[in-house]
This record gives sequence, structure tokens and C-alpha cells, in this order.
Amino acid sequence: MGSLLFLLGVLQLLAAARAAYKQWIPNTNFETASNWDKERVPCASDVIHFEKNKVLSVFVGSPHTVTEMFLPLNGELLLAPGAGFAAFDGSWDSGCGSGAVLRFADAEQRSWFDPALWKDVSPAGGREPARRIFSVDEERVPCQYDDVIFQPETSFRVNLDSSQPVIRLRSISLMGQELSSAEAWAEYLGGPSAPRQFHGNGTLQVTGARCPHSSGCACGNTQDGHRICASLLGAAGCPALPCQSPLRPLGHCCGVCGAVVTLDFTPDFDLQKYQDRVVQSWLSLPKYEGVQMAISKVHSAQTFLGLLPRGSVPVIQIVLVDGGAGEQAGTAAQQLATDLVGDIAQHGAALGISSSRMEVATGSTLGGQAGGRAARRIAAGTVLGLLSGLLVLGGILFLYRKGKLRPCPLHLHRLWDQAEDAASPEPASDKGFDNPMFDVVSGLCLGIRGAWGRGGAQGSVLGVFCWGCCFPSPSFAFPSPAAAGTAGIWLGGGGAAGAGSPGPADVLPQPPVRPQRDRDLTARP
Repeated sequence: MGSLLFLLGVLQLLAAARAAYKQWIPNTNFETASNWDKERVPCASDVIHFEKNKVLSVFVGSPHTVTEMFLPLNGELLLAPGAGFAAFDGSWDSGCGSGAVLRFADAEQRSWFDPALWKDVSPAGGREPARRIFSVDEERVPCQYDDVIFQPETSFRVNLDSSQPVIRLRSISLMGQELSSAEAWAEYLGGPSAPRQFHGNGTLQVTGARCPHSSGCACGNTQDGHRICASLLGAAGCPALPCQSPLRPLGHCCGVCGAVVTLDFTPDFDLQKYQDRVVQSWLSLPKYEGVQMAISKVHSAQTFLGLLPRGSVPVIQIVLVDGGAGEQAGTAAQQLATDLVGDIAQHGAALGISSSRMEVATGSTLGGQAGGRAARRIAAGTVLGLLSGLLVLGGILFLYRKGKLRPCPLHLHRLWDQAEDAASPEPASDKGFDNPMFDVVSGLCLGIRGAWGRGGAQGSVLGVFCWGCCFPSPSFAFPSPAAAGTAGIWLGGGGAAGAGSPGPADVLPQPPVRPQRDRDLTARP
């Protein structure tokens, strides 16, 4: 029995280690000075205004005396034990002078997807150490397997506007009570406080499920990435960076100086174990004192020729940044990335890593060039391939518009037809008949005229390169097979060149005759 309890305790600790707890920072408490336009808590001689049309839930933690208070049409005051309000009649000194009109701040725009309104905490509720590990911006708000905490004895108002059908969570804690099942959450939503605490078009869904993969799970906030960046950056935009060609990690709003290492993994990969390995073996070293790391599973988009999307694949992304300035920006992160890639080359199979890739952006021109060399080679090859294809298509279109390219049939040698006759005899009864007017043969011809001699006679020669299709007419014929070249290329013509002969660059019109199996094809005059 004791062994079973010990095992359960170990499993709980492992689950807690992999769980992420995010705590909502702002509140709508009456005693919070920042919730009032005068940046102070109302005193006895003040007049208190709550906006009439604002929906509010306000927690009151202590007794207050007020001169006058205007309440909203749709709101609630949550009173702690011993809390309440009394009227001030002016018979005693309130200690705050003649008083003023205090208005409660607007909490409508506090968005669920604002990273500045969340912080990572430990399961016990304390602040999670952030010396070595940080999160990309999309993971700074609750992910689909995270636990969300609203502090006990606080009220709040959260805007849930989202591009996702539902916002999934593992659990949510309100007023000191953890709700980790769909049933418990549905019961809370049916109460009077939920509509005053959550608003917007989004819907929270509590699943109670943890990430089932040892390799980790993607956060799931990609659809709301634009909301996250808009809330985080506002109108200011991304800051200027000292490095050459800053990197843009997946899930991050702005570029960074440092390194991004991307890992392809096998089912044996354990994200938490590998993170611990990096922290203990490298980040704890004095030379990497200022380096921070973000590591998580992300979905990397795949494209065909860099243009056509073809889905995405899960990869492990490691983002390394340091506090270097000027030419030193990103250099320590680059060195750590190099160490990690070298370690993976030796021990990757044992760690469950099949391959790795590294990108670097530093303040040093040489470092930035070395880090981006492979990416530039790939980009240059893609661009050259596309340009080559466009040139070929443009050349074909030009020749077609100039009349140098035309449809023509593609005839095979008569001997091939005879071989086909021997191999495949005609059936005894034919339920169809040949159309004597048309036949369909593949071919698109490019003609080149030159001169040739046969028995001293000068004649014209036409080299034809065929592809495509056309409908030959029985009124005309190709030159005889004796004058034909291989399939798809034939030579024709005869007689002395003279007046009326086609010019050197002309395409000679040779409308084909429907091939017959019992005679040679001859050119008609």
C-alpha cells in the first residue's frame, strides 16, 4: 500500500512538472487603486460613479463609508465577510478633504489574449522562476493544456473575443475553487457571476486533459496570433535590433537576435527531459550566464517550391537569446546553438532526435552571414528554378505568337504499326468503323528550315519537334517514312529551291494525312 501511494505521488509530481499554470493579473476589486480614475481608493467624502451601461463584477474586501454612490444597471458587488457600505453624513472628519468624484475604470478591453495580463506561476501559486526559460508570445497566454488561475478573493472582467470556435483549457480556478471537468464548468457558467466576468464571442471549454505526448503538445493559439501581437505591441510595433537579419521564431511577434534550432524528433523524444538536459549541461555554465531559452513543440508549415502550401509538420523549436549589445548581440546564443547541434550529431538517436537545423542572427556581420548561408542557398536555388521555368514558358509562348510553334501530328514508323499488327491481330468482328475524315494524333511542332543535297539537287529540310495533339485531315500527307526521322522528328521537302519557296525561318505547313496500315504515306503536291 505504501509503495502504491509513493508511485501515485511520483506521478503527480511528474504531471505537475509538465503542467503550465498561468495566473490572470488584473482585477476589478474595489480596494485596487488602479481601478479608479484618480489612482486611489475612494474615501468617505467622495462621490463614487460606476458607469450606468457597464457590466461589472466588483469584489469588496472591507467596510467603506461613502457620501454618494451611483451603481450600474447590470453589475454585482461581491462582499467579503465584514465588508459593506455606510453613508457619510459629514459629522466627522473623513481625512480626505472635501472629496471628489471618482469613476471606476473601464475593464471591457482587458483581453484574454494579452500576454501582459498573464504570468507563469508554480502549482503552489508562487511566481515561476524565469531566469533561464521564457516563452514565445503565443505561449504567454493560456494554451490548450494549461491550468488557469484567478486569484482568490478577486473579481475580474475578461474579453474572450477569439478566432477559435472554443478556447480549451485543462482547468480553471475561481474564488479558490478548481474546476477541472466539463460538468463543473457548465455548472459555474449557469451561475450569476460568469456573464459578468467573461464576455465576447469566445467560449471557454474545460477539458481536464493533460498533454498526452512526451514530446509535448502545440499551444493551439496560432489562430489568435494576430490578437496576441496587437495587444502586446499596440501601435508602437517591434523595436529595432542590433543584429543582421533578425530571426522570427514561430509563435513570436517580433524578430530576435540569437539562434533558432529546429529538431525533428522520433516517438522516443521527451521534451521535459531534454529541456532539463540543456539547462543542467549548458545553461548553468558561466559562459552562458545571460542566455535564455524557449523550447516547445510548434507546427512548421510545409510548401511546394516555397509557394504552394502543403500542410504542416510538428517540430521542436528552441529559441536562444542573450543580452549582448552591438556586435556581441546573439553571439553567446550562437555558440550554445552550435554546442547543441554538435551534441545532437553524437547523441541524437539516443535522445529521440532524428535531425536538427540551426539559424543564427548576430550583431557580427560574419556571424550573420554564416548563420544564414544555408537558407540563402535554398532561397537562391528556388528562385533560379522558378525563373528558369518562367523563361521556358515565355519562350514557348513567344514562338507560338510568332507562328513558329503550331499543332501537328506525331506519327510513328510504319514498321511499328506492322509489329503492332503481328502482336495484336484484329478481332473477328468490329463493332465500330474508322472515320475517314479525322483522326486524333498527338503533336505540337516546331519547324526549322535548312538546306540539304541529294544527288546534287538542292531542297528544303524541315526539322519538326512534336508534342500536344491535333486533328489531321485526309486531304494532306506527311512525307514518306523513308524521309522521316525518328518518332517526333521528321524531315521533308524536295525539289529545287526557287521562287515561292518558304523562307529560312518559316514553318512549312504540312497538314498530315490519316495514316493507313497498307501503304506508305507520300507528300502530295
